[in-house]
Amino acid sequence: MKNKGIVFTAPNTAELIDCPLPDVLKNDQVLVRTVISSVSPGTERAVITDSPNCGGYQYHVFPRRSGYSSAGYVEKVGDGVKSVKPGDRVIVFWGRHGAYNLVPERQVVKIEDDNITFEEAAVVFISTFSMAAVRKCRTELGEAALVMGCGLLGQFAVKLLRACGAAPIIAADLVDARLEEAKASGADHVLNPTDPDFAKKAKAITAGGANVCIEVTGVGAGLDGALDCMAKFGRVALLGCTRDKNFSIDYYQKVHSPGISLIGAHTRARPDHDSYPGYFTERDDIIAVLRLISANRLSFKSLIPEQSYDPKDCQEVYDRVINDRSFPTLAQFNWTNVEL
Repeated sequence: MKNKGIVFTAPNTAELIDCPLPDVLKNDQVLVRTVISSVSPGTERAVITDSPNCGGYQYHVFPRRSGYSSAGYVEKVGDGVKSVKPGDRVIVFWGRHGAYNLVPERQVVKIEDDNITFEEAAVVFISTFSMAAVRKCRTELGEAALVMGCGLLGQFAVKLLRACGAAPIIAADLVDARLEEAKASGADHVLNPTDPDFAKKAKAITAGGANVCIEVTGVGAGLDGALDCMAKFGRVALLGCTRDKNFSIDYYQKVHSPGISLIGAHTRARPDHDSYPGYFTERDDIIAVLRLISANRLSFKSLIPEQSYDPKDCQEVYDRVINDRSFPTLAQFNWTNVEL
């Protein structure tokens, strides 16, 4: 069947091209007509620029596709599919930027609440990356928290830390606009990590140091600066993907001696089946986020851009993702008017 998708045909090159799909569905497959797909800036910048340590992609090999968080309508289902039916509004995770996604039933979650928009639903899966990091830190009510890096995952981390009762929450970033966004997301304090008194201020705000840190920069300087802000026995979730392996950190003084826990928090580091405390499956975290939104305990509306992009403008979007630090934290493609 006809389909169009965004393909990275070479480094720094994005094109909207034909990506045909099979006409016949397998027993467990679901065909979804995409309405909105979201750009995950850090991952997709790494994918299109051919950065190292980009899981699932063979270095220097193109073409590639991305766009793993989207929402739309079920169009067809295989004979064995039970959880959704044609017409249902659904989230697709680990799909692609495309007019259609054909995925196994396990990668589709029904949106039960009609009040949740496709725009908000299309970022739910990305938000679970931050949720997993918050869970792995075993964050408790009233614990002081630091979010190091306020891109999209950092904004989600602020919102989720607030939802689970962390206090106070400090957000740190180099970009003033992102700090303002973090305030809107629920941060109690914002700091620039280049401030010579950054650690001193963070420890004063937290009465001795943060108990929990969600480190989202993925760079050595970010982790090094975050460790200076931690309380004894603090837990640091390494959520930001580390493209550069050259880290210079005094592990004895900053990790070993104060008893800091460094926790690998890549979203793929999850159980495949059966969630348990601190470690939820992808599906269970998606369902948890949807419940929180429906219960008015969590909202991503402040992050949703006023205008989405036509997929034919994908090169312009990715040029800005790659080069423009002022580009909005979240960008989305609207697929409703794409001609096949």
